[in-house]
Amino acid sequence: MTQQTIDLHVNPSEETIRLGPLAVRFLIAGDKSNGSVAAFELTVPGAQRLAAPAHSHDHYEEIIYGIDGVLIWTVDGKPIDVGPGQALCIPRGAIHRFDNHGMQDVKALCVITPAAIGPQYFRECADVINAAAGGPPDRAKMAEIMRRHGLTPAPPQAQA
Repeated sequence: MTQQTIDLHVNPSEETIRLGPLAVRFLIAGDKSNGSVAAFELTVPGAQRLAAPAHSHDHYEEIIYGIDGVLIWTVDGKPIDVGPGQALCIPRGAIHRFDNHGMQDVKALCVITPAAIGPQYFRECADVINAAAGGPPDRAKMAEIMRRHGLTPAPPQAQA
């Protein structure tokens, strides 16, 4: 019987992806979990909102675990506060977004299963968001990136 050697890593990515004022740091990418799960740390400074359009995804669930501060997630039109020690599962197909209405920075752990998106999605979004230099990002470019990575931008009436 041959024993398979498993190449284990702690925090495979030390890269921090900056999307304007927001930061994403992958802790586990799909290539390190046989595609079963991806996990990333999300940091949202005070008084910031998601620059990308509200969206849904049909191919994975997203679990949010609050570490510091409170993010307000709007899921299918319902605002839900997620603070330290609290978790929220966003089911497939639910339209969602987040906002930090407080002055405190927020840190959350986001877990995606299966690992349908990874660092490349956030790098591409960062290019568009950062090119806007603090203004609104190009919605058509953002929508194209989202669709290519399996996210569905919400219709305009569901963006609030």
